[in-house]
Amino acid sequence: MAGDLMRGGPPGGPDAAGTRPGAGPRPAGPPKAVWIVWALLGLNTLGSAGAKTIVTLPRSLIQMATMGALVAAFALALLLNLHLRVRASAFVFLLTLLLVPSVISSLHLGVGPGALFRCTRLALFVGTLWLLSRWWDGGLTFVRHHIRMYFAVLVSVAAGLAISPGTAMPEYYGGRLVGALWPLTPPQIGQYSAVITGLTVLLLLGRRTTGAGAALVIVPTLVLLAMTHTRTATVGLLVGLVLAIGSLILTSAAARRFFAWTVLCATVAAVAFSSALRAWFLRGQSQENFSNLTGRAKVWDALLAAPRTTGEKVFGTGLGDKSFGGLPIDNSWLAVYNEQGLVGIAIVAAILLVLGGVALLRPPSLPRACAIFLISYVAISSYTEAGLGDASPYLLHLALAASLLVAPATAPAPAAAGPLPTPAPPRRRVPRWARDRKVT
Repeated sequence: MAGDLMRGGPPGGPDAAGTRPGAGPRPAGPPKAVWIVWALLGLNTLGSAGAKTIVTLPRSLIQMATMGALVAAFALALLLNLHLRVRASAFVFLLTLLLVPSVISSLHLGVGPGALFRCTRLALFVGTLWLLSRWWDGGLTFVRHHIRMYFAVLVSVAAGLAISPGTAMPEYYGGRLVGALWPLTPPQIGQYSAVITGLTVLLLLGRRTTGAGAALVIVPTLVLLAMTHTRTATVGLLVGLVLAIGSLILTSAAARRFFAWTVLCATVAAVAFSSALRAWFLRGQSQENFSNLTGRAKVWDALLAAPRTTGEKVFGTGLGDKSFGGLPIDNSWLAVYNEQGLVGIAIVAAILLVLGGVALLRPPSLPRACAIFLISYVAISSYTEAGLGDASPYLLHLALAASLLVAPATAPAPAAAGPLPTPAPPRRRVPRWARDRKVT
């Protein structure tokens, strides 16, 4: 990345000193260590299971690295916020409530210690977000760091592809792109590519970065997205951008032009390359395999048909690895139902409804558009991806959306300096004829 996207601020540079006409001094931003905390949270959510890498990394070592990153993030955030100053956030409050069914279900002796370990991980994740909420001000600073963080992950994916193409595009994944240096699956790479592409497009439309800087991010990430053949990420990117840009159409001429050109190009591409797009979308699967979502529907039916006690229906069976019968669930709602029960589903639904409602009530702005993109992307991805009930990149995306929807703090009015002095009465002007008149 280059240009203003890396430096931050609008094209032309920030006016920190208020030297432009009408510009006031800008408030001090978060300390640089806050970005280290955010990056450590991202590292924790990368996961430890995935594709085979060039150098075999023991899963225990990866888990130590990811869990150590979370502990370090919490400790550093606590060090930066020793006075425990937090900002009221319905999002983080609801995440805290989600710990209740997680702990209740995980305390069952038959679940095992792994569930309690995952509860501890979720508690540290939520606690770190509480500590970071002090610096949530509705600005775009966290968006820029979110882009840089996941762009660095994609750079490692591209490096693995360059070093060992066979390992990066294995046959057991159908030739789809995976992480050859860190065990990343195609859906993960597709998710990161779609999110930073969408956010960078919005920054470009809002004139918060240059065209060259945006192209250095968008072009390679779209190539990686295409190589993953991830349909959910592609649909989430397109729908999220439509909704986000739609929220800017009435206030941004650039958004209107971009929307019109996108519709035109999409129509031409759909007509000219319909067969190629259909082949890419099907990924060589049969119509039957595509209709049951690559076998996901069978796992979902088995999960819903499994007998459960009343307690398991209400509070779930405890935090696990988002699988059922040894197969991945790949649906956030069913994964939450399985692990945190109906109470967990109600809390997760409330999180999305609250964020979406606040986004609709905010006046049109670039931060609001970025939040709408993130919320809509996560909502779409929740149908075929799990992660809304545990520490995951999806919760980190929603945390970013929550930081964008915070109302900026208004500057306090200057204190009165005391009663104003009483003005002196105006001096009466004496006419010249009166001054020249001799007093007898």
